[in-house]
Amino acid sequence: MNNILVATENKITTITINRPNKLNALNKETIEELSLAISAAEEDVDTRVILLTGSGEKAFVAGADISEFANYSPEEGKRLAGKGQESLFDAIENCSTPVIAAVNGFALGGGLELAMAAHFRVASDNAKLGLPEVSLGVIPGYGGTQRLPQLVGKGRAMEMIMTAGMIDAATAHSYGLVNHVVTLEELIPTCEKLASKIMRNSPMALSAAIDAVNAGYIDGTDGYQVEIDNFGSCFGTNEFVEGTTAFLEKRKAEFN
Repeated sequence: MNNILVATENKITTITINRPNKLNALNKETIEELSLAISAAEEDVDTRVILLTGSGEKAFVAGADISEFANYSPEEGKRLAGKGQESLFDAIENCSTPVIAAVNGFALGGGLELAMAAHFRVASDNAKLGLPEVSLGVIPGYGGTQRLPQLVGKGRAMEMIMTAGMIDAATAHSYGLVNHVVTLEELIPTCEKLASKIMRNSPMALSAAIDAVNAGYIDGTDGYQVEIDNFGSCFGTNEFVEGTTAFLEKRKAEFN
């Protein structure tokens, strides 16, 4: 891996985009490496939560590497967006292991799209978030036009996309784009605390909940039916037996 760092400790796998000289910009190779790392972490039984962050103090991901696609044809552009969405951004959103984005600094363009694909976001107080693509004569291509309105509402999303402007962490928090804002020093410890709370719960149930919540945002899918099916599928599992037995015995459940 040339562009990312992967470390697993206490059942948390931290994936760090490590191109600080390029403000962690996403190039094709970085997207491929991230895709492989997410897939490996999801399959790793010792990983219960995945943290996504950027190296250094300036940027989470300051956008896509524009030099790579400046000369693309329309067909090449379409393939770039399609492949990126499928291999990485959708894979993060649908990951059965909880994914938290620790947004340390700039999250612009593809960087904000990466953060939005995670299940939720925590930002450092120096973070700046935006989708500036229209200033380059293009639009967001990694899910930004879909996920931003889901998170902040259509009007705010339209304004952010149309003005190509950046919002600060406090504004992002007030919009519901990030769940928490903390100092840079507290960012990873805060995410690790949240991860430890998540890890007290059933991995099987967490995976089923992610699937059910996501189903509500898939056109033509009945999210309520997915919830009913996933609810039912929990019954009879070892984790359901342990969780309910522990509750009735007034003890803490021990999930693997």
